[in-house]
Amino acid sequence: MPELPDVVVYLECLGPRILTQRLERVRLRSPFFLRSVEPPLAAAEGRRVTGLRRLGKRLVIGLEAELFLVLHLMIAGRLHWRPPRGRIPGRLGIAALDFPTGTLLVTEAGTRKRASLHLARGADALAALDPGGLEVLETDLPGFRAALTRENHTLKRALTDPRLLAGIGNAYSDEILHRARLSPVKLTRQLDDDESARLLAATQATLQEWTERLRAEAGDGFPEKVTAFRDGMTVHGRYRKPCPDCGSPVQRIVYAENETNYCARCQTGGVLLADRSLSRLLKDDWPRSLEEMEGGRRA
Repeated sequence: MPELPDVVVYLECLGPRILTQRLERVRLRSPFFLRSVEPPLAAAEGRRVTGLRRLGKRLVIGLEAELFLVLHLMIAGRLHWRPPRGRIPGRLGIAALDFPTGTLLVTEAGTRKRASLHLARGADALAALDPGGLEVLETDLPGFRAALTRENHTLKRALTDPRLLAGIGNAYSDEILHRARLSPVKLTRQLDDDESARLLAATQATLQEWTERLRAEAGDGFPEKVTAFRDGMTVHGRYRKPCPDCGSPVQRIVYAENETNYCARCQTGGVLLADRSLSRLLKDDWPRSLEEMEGGRRA
């Protein structure tokens, strides 16, 4: 899922391409992409772009007459910039926004189409689409701790809950927790002052560093390779590969369609967290520590 760094760079690259330009037409390949009916989508056509902003993981294109196009790319949605009146690709294409300067294509991989487009009129309608999470790059420690402990969840869940914190998803939460040296299953209300400070510092540093990396990677072009699995990540997507800090194999917890990656030595004191996809099946055969796992392999 495109997260805060990806969305920020998308918007920065869109700025010189569509700001002040007139939205000529919106073409929909998938009718399920549009999730609002009032105002009608035709009301946006012919309006000039007045601003671009981020709303959590959503991209907001402000138009004349207080209209706002709100795109949520979800897990598999991506943006592409093409010459004017670019063709919508047959298998993955779901929509195209045509401007005099070019076409913004929206694609989505997979069969489960979750990406969405809303057209909102006025500030109140736009605010209704905001999950309300705290902007972590704009907060201090008391504000961060208040948001984090509003509900007692695991750190992994709290970091990725858009009602608590804005813009963080599965990939960067893994990187944040590794940098903070904190277990993904530690409960938010169990954090002491030092751990809270470490987590905020790790959150801000991770998001800022990856925004800079992606900005440099895009350069004057448009980000075409937005992915949750990037070279340079420490643990996310690196199951069984060595942790760059201690050399221990990166571990994972699998649940539903996602997985959490972590380093047992750096984050959990060497304890292996239960992997639902395997530990329930293996029961007593599931190792409890890195030493036990490595010993079993040697045996």
